[in-house]
Amino acid sequence: MSLTHGWIPVVAQAVSTAVLLAAICWRSRRWLLVSVPLGLTAGLALAAATHWYIKDQGLAEDRAPVALWVWIGATGLAAAVTALGWRGARWWRRGVSLVAVPMCVLSALLILNSWIGYVPTVGSAWARATDRPLPGLIDRAGVAALQRQGAAPDWKTIVKVHIPDDASGFAHRDELVILPPAWYASVPPPRLPVVMMIGGEFGQPADWLYAGNAQQTINDFAAAHGGNAPVLVFPDYSGAFSNDTECVNGTRGNAADHLTKDVVPYMIANFGVSADPADWGVVGWSSGGTCALTLAVTHPELFGALVDIDGQFGPNAGTKQQTIARLFGGDADAWAAFDPRTVIVNHGLYKDMSAWFSVSVDTPTVYRLPADTEPTVPSDPTAAETSEDHAAVANQLCELASAHGIECAVVPNPGNHDFSSAASGFAAALPWLAGRVHTPELQPTLMPGAPAQR
Repeated sequence: MSLTHGWIPVVAQAVSTAVLLAAICWRSRRWLLVSVPLGLTAGLALAAATHWYIKDQGLAEDRAPVALWVWIGATGLAAAVTALGWRGARWWRRGVSLVAVPMCVLSALLILNSWIGYVPTVGSAWARATDRPLPGLIDRAGVAALQRQGAAPDWKTIVKVHIPDDASGFAHRDELVILPPAWYASVPPPRLPVVMMIGGEFGQPADWLYAGNAQQTINDFAAAHGGNAPVLVFPDYSGAFSNDTECVNGTRGNAADHLTKDVVPYMIANFGVSADPADWGVVGWSSGGTCALTLAVTHPELFGALVDIDGQFGPNAGTKQQTIARLFGGDADAWAAFDPRTVIVNHGLYKDMSAWFSVSVDTPTVYRLPADTEPTVPSDPTAAETSEDHAAVANQLCELASAHGIECAVVPNPGNHDFSSAASGFAAALPWLAGRVHTPELQPTLMPGAPAQR
């Protein structure tokens, strides 16, 4: 049963509306003229404060749906009605008032979830709430036993690993790996390519599996290509649900070092994957898309391809100055070391790097700049800080990247800025990406677009 559309959000909001109206309903003239306006004021204040906080912290790139602010305001109204009307109210009215508050909170959460698609179904919500293990979850010992059998396991197998943080000191949760059937074909395994999967701003390593359909996508791809597919690794880029690192080294932890100095060597040493940067890709959605771009352009010695799905210009924790203060302790040089546009300009010409920018808009023109062209480079490539226009962001980044030798394409992905769009964006890019990182027995797939479409 879907939690992002269908009858559950509709019924929950209808019930919440009925309960709230029952809690507010007329009691006395003073109630109508004084208490209700005070409650409405409290609701408006809560909605305004929440809007300010989200904007100030840079927590969202797209405008939130109006219904979200309505239900946040309704939550404030319900809480105020409960407090203002408690004294002298009958027992049933007190009970209705108490129920109205969590019902309004639930409606707000359902709208929020419909916006980002973080928990798509009742089943995934229950799995997260109960911390139920992912289907087929095994450890390294289980993988070794399966490999000795000489046959690939069921593709629901997901390997849980705890990667040491000796190089980064970054405290993190357990991370996940999916190995294609081809990995089990020999001992030692073939040196397969790897794709690092990074989710959105708040979350956990399993988000791409719970909400992004990554397991089914790679399963279908491998089934269509004789068991061949890249190895997928789902690292912990935040360390905690609410710790937005933007995949940089800074005040919130050395996330970049963990991804590049802990995760990459661990995968090579423990799973026998390829160490060639041309065989490594990184995929990310939303702030994870920004992470993918940042990691690839700052570490071309580790990654040869990236898929940026609805990412931003660079690490974002508010305005540029707020980002420098919050992520880097006020160190502008440290910010510049992780700002993709600054890094690209300072690096000069890249070799053997490709970027796929997926944008969740309905009808943009596929825009491609091959690496052998010389487009006009913006006079100040770091002038803009953030934008809600994903196509404009991607086109500017593609133009700059192409001017420095990075082959790129901006590819439309009809949908909203949510995990459903992330899932379809990854599925669309996978055939190209798998070929780009040299998946065995796979013919390369050309990027969409052509120079004539500029």
